[in-house]
Amino acid sequence: MQTAAIDPETSPKKVRQLAAIMFADMTGYTALMGENEGEAKILRDRQRQTLEKFIPGHNGKIIQYFGDGTLSIFNSAIDAVQSAIDIQKELQKEPKVSLRIGIHSGDIVYDHEGVYGDSVNLASRIEALSLPGAVLISDKVFDEVKNQPAINTVLLGKYNLKNVKRQVGVYAVANEELVVPTASQINVKAGSEKSIAVLPFVNMSADPENEYFSDGISEEILNALTRVDGLQVTARTSSFSFKGKNEDVRKIGITLGVSTVLEGSIRKAGKRIRITAQLINTADGYHIWSEVYDSDLEDIFQVQDEISLKIVNRLKENFAVKKEEKEHIIKPLTDNIDAYNLYLKGRYHWNRSNPEDIKKAIAIFEEVITMDPDFALPYCALSFCYSFLGSTGIMAPTEAFPKAKDYTLKAIELDPNNAESHLSLATIKFFHNWDFDGAEASLNKALSLCLNSSLINQVHGWFLIAKGDFIKAIEKMEQAVKLDPLSMPLMSNLADAYSFAGRFEEALAQYDRIIEMDPTYRRGFEGRGMIFLAKGENEKAVKDFEQYHKLIGNPLKGLSSLGHAYAAAGYTDKAFECLEKIKQRERDEPGTILHMDYAFLYSGLKDFDKAFHYLNKTYEQRIGIACLGMIFCIRYPMLKELKTDPRFKELTQKMGIDR
Repeated sequence: MQTAAIDPETSPKKVRQLAAIMFADMTGYTALMGENEGEAKILRDRQRQTLEKFIPGHNGKIIQYFGDGTLSIFNSAIDAVQSAIDIQKELQKEPKVSLRIGIHSGDIVYDHEGVYGDSVNLASRIEALSLPGAVLISDKVFDEVKNQPAINTVLLGKYNLKNVKRQVGVYAVANEELVVPTASQINVKAGSEKSIAVLPFVNMSADPENEYFSDGISEEILNALTRVDGLQVTARTSSFSFKGKNEDVRKIGITLGVSTVLEGSIRKAGKRIRITAQLINTADGYHIWSEVYDSDLEDIFQVQDEISLKIVNRLKENFAVKKEEKEHIIKPLTDNIDAYNLYLKGRYHWNRSNPEDIKKAIAIFEEVITMDPDFALPYCALSFCYSFLGSTGIMAPTEAFPKAKDYTLKAIELDPNNAESHLSLATIKFFHNWDFDGAEASLNKALSLCLNSSLINQVHGWFLIAKGDFIKAIEKMEQAVKLDPLSMPLMSNLADAYSFAGRFEEALAQYDRIIEMDPTYRRGFEGRGMIFLAKGENEKAVKDFEQYHKLIGNPLKGLSSLGHAYAAAGYTDKAFECLEKIKQRERDEPGTILHMDYAFLYSGLKDFDKAFHYLNKTYEQRIGIACLGMIFCIRYPMLKELKTDPRFKELTQKMGIDR
């Protein structure tokens, strides 16, 4: 715990008070002293001069200098944060000073020996999480400043900090010129010790076609680890993004926010396999454990189980996972190893997520079922394939979703303890049947079987948005992003959840981060445009929607949000031009259903009769992703006028989400 000396002549014997506590620490000072003592002293003096200007200037008091850092207190959390913003902006100018700042507010005690208390300790822990140029604040400080228009914040996550009895929400101040750390960077600094990313194993076989097998085994181990209580496992989307890249594991650890990485290789020749696996500490790049497995293909489940058990138990030794795992993590899924091998090939095509590969996957999974009718997983996989075809409009929903439901019910009959099957059933009930209670029951069953996957958290977040419980939806979406930090669709869902809750600055910061990661990701511009509409910044919205439309690359697509924005900005003629192009698309693509496009554009034109006409048509047809789009659409904050119409309540009552 940090303590600070106070002048004993002016301090009372012992005083307890509430205060905002700021720790500021200059990074790299010791190393710089060794390299260039003169420069180090110049930067230290510049730091002190800046602190001595802005801390008293915001009614604060510097209590102690310690080495290259300071401890200060303020009577107001708002003053403390404003002071920190000014300090970091000043120190970003040349010569730059790398300063970390952390702020917490709470009870402190001071006497002639110093300042102390749990709040002082917590403030120092938050400062230790920070990065140069950043200002991090606790959840208590956030509660004090969240309504201040001059202070923007972004939630980074909730953390278990050393010697702190509760989980602490940590926010970054997101004002211009300040560094905003990613949640992944903070996860590593916070010591998210029970965390792992399984990288795709390298195919070392002579036949490059065996890549499906190496990918499949990696994914099977990854999925197995998600069922281990107390272990955070990065989702496939993010961990497989490093496939074929010779990236330093320390950088991977920072990017994904994990403390360990499993990597390896697989050589398959006929019925013989060799698997090499290494568990690596991302903090220093050193191997925690490494082993080579030579076996027959028939023993593949035993090898996967052995690898998974060793990972968990080594993490238990090093990082205190809740308990040692002695039971099997991976159990044989089928006695027909050829069927399993073919199943992995089907998963390979499924994961490519395009219509052509999905259709290949369907053919493969059907062949697997012919080989082993009692193998549950291909039925579940077929369910997801048909849900994909139905929700994207490639297959008529009335044909696709009943097929998906039949397959997932068969999968549950064969293996009632498979989480993916219950999750599949939940999404079918949600997308096609609009059975929110039934969907939630299936989701809860999946949650009880698979503790912490990004997909489950995402779907749970959708349900909570449908129900209007945005605070809990944010928690689920934040957890999904934590487990899959490179997934931009998940990041977009989180930004939308912030927006629905009225937390527009956090939503904008999230979309800014998405666009920075990939300026060609069109959903980033669409989502940010929605927030600008909600804020009444219509010209900014028009600009983003124009970019969204441009990135789509089709003159007849992506026009509903653009037309809505044109109408909101007063460009009614342009809005009607968008409407005519939507009608043209409907003529050119007879099978395409554009009810939601019409509904959103007409709501911008304030023609609510037509808007409700098309919303009701969407409800009646219940077309997969369009249903999800409708649920999100009616939650958008910019539709305030639409929501005051009595027909809105009638619609939400029919949908079962009148909450």
